[in-house]
Amino acid sequence: MTITQQDKAELFHSLHTDRSPLVLANAWDVASARLVEEAGSAAVATTSAGVAWSLGAADGNALDRGLAVELIARIAAAVDLPVTADIEGGFAENPDGVGETIRLVLAAGAIGVNIEDSVGPSLRPVEEQVARIAAARAAADEAQIPLFINARTDPFLRPVHDDPAERLRDAIARAAAYAEAGASGIFVPGVTDLAVVAELAKNIERPLNVLAGPGAPAVAELAEAGAARISLGAAVAQAAYALARKGIREALEHGTYESIADAVDFGDFNALFRS
Repeated sequence: MTITQQDKAELFHSLHTDRSPLVLANAWDVASARLVEEAGSAAVATTSAGVAWSLGAADGNALDRGLAVELIARIAAAVDLPVTADIEGGFAENPDGVGETIRLVLAAGAIGVNIEDSVGPSLRPVEEQVARIAAARAAADEAQIPLFINARTDPFLRPVHDDPAERLRDAIARAAAYAEAGASGIFVPGVTDLAVVAELAKNIERPLNVLAGPGAPAVAELAEAGAARISLGAAVAQAAYALARKGIREALEHGTYESIADAVDFGDFNALFRS
């Protein structure tokens, strides 16, 4: 049975619950998206860094919007799950451009987006980011798709505050403004301290998304602290590329191949792409 884009969007919203977080191992191409689906994930999320690297660009609003949207469309067509796309800062200079990006992303088949407030080492002024989120919401409303707008705020990632308490206050204040502008959820990367996660969850009136990886508390601990969504971000892509680099160097420098011995079975992997 075919699930409509609207149904996928509504399902995706329902996956953000307290004590049972949505865990997303972010994909960067069709193959990784199929692996995510095969593993039993409830949704597919892209990583902006992994996508940019795979398409020959650096992360950080350097990727061509057309290339990004084309990849989103390929992933959405290849999986049956809801797809949410990391669109960095919106791939646009102004709110009207962000609205156009949303229209393109929805046409590509996605039902969610991440929009960040970082601009290089700084953060956009709150009023500017509010206008961009509002434009994204207006475009989604016009398309009659309940787009999940995951508004990312980066006080804990960028050197904008020396005082940890000020970072926390800024994140909470920005979250409130973004929620009022139409954000469905709030993403605060750079935070794994359980006490800080709990403080954010208590003070943000939208599902809280945190970034996890090696060294971070386990999913159950983050859930207990109040996280409704846990993303691995670029970590899986980085690990895959680390293995690729190790295998390449071993073959070239030592003439051996042991580092790539634990590979996905060719037949099993190939079968993921047969309809």
